[in-house]
Amino acid sequence: MSCIFHLNNLVFGYTSTPVLRNISTEITAGEFVALVGPNGAGKSTLLKVLAGLVRGYSGSVEFSGKSLSRWNSRELARRIAFVPQETHMVFPFTAGEIVMMGRLPHRAGAVFDNPRDAEWAGEAMALTDTAALASKVFNHLSGGERQRVVLASALAQDPQVLLLDEPTVYLDLKHQMQFYDIVERLNAERGMTIISVTHDVNLAARYARRMMAMRAGSFIADGPPGEVLTPQHLYDIFEITAAVFQRPDGRGSYIIPTA
Repeated sequence: MSCIFHLNNLVFGYTSTPVLRNISTEITAGEFVALVGPNGAGKSTLLKVLAGLVRGYSGSVEFSGKSLSRWNSRELARRIAFVPQETHMVFPFTAGEIVMMGRLPHRAGAVFDNPRDAEWAGEAMALTDTAALASKVFNHLSGGERQRVVLASALAQDPQVLLLDEPTVYLDLKHQMQFYDIVERLNAERGMTIISVTHDVNLAARYARRMMAMRAGSFIADGPPGEVLTPQHLYDIFEITAAVFQRPDGRGSYIIPTA
């Protein structure tokens, strides 16, 4: 598989203090990567850099073999979709309108929707089980429904890469599983590259095939979840002691804090 992101000595800070420190890594097309670490580790900032939402860094970031700074926002939006923790709308857009907004990067100057846009939006809503919500006002939906609608909007972009910034942080366990089941299917069936920030290492270990652990703007560990989730790494990353167990279904490890 080809390299889709290449980072070399990435340094970035909102002030004079760096948030990201000498980050160097490669992410291959089709990977499912979980970014884990404590608050303030730099996970969300790194994700925003990859999405092209943050500039002014030093070092280099390449996307599909070209410097990220050379991609214009429209080209990037056709290839990379970003799902934030939560989305608020000032205007009373319906769920269907929100999903259709995902088609904006693909419109060649046209103001109105075309049949192709409707086809993509419909497929995205079917995939996320949101078709029945199309006529409902987005802000009137539950947290889980809103996140599935935002995911549908991202999928309507037809992206190569899906970036998720703690997308299930406000969802209950059932909706967390439903959300990641959809994402896992996209990765397996469409080869979509998934990079997800999460604080839930057990959830990450169940779904991701690669885990990148951060602390204080740097990588502490990088590899399969079973190699990253060790008692020593967990102490280094989160400053906790924990026992590590193998999942009964064979899908990686899970941890239980012991102190």
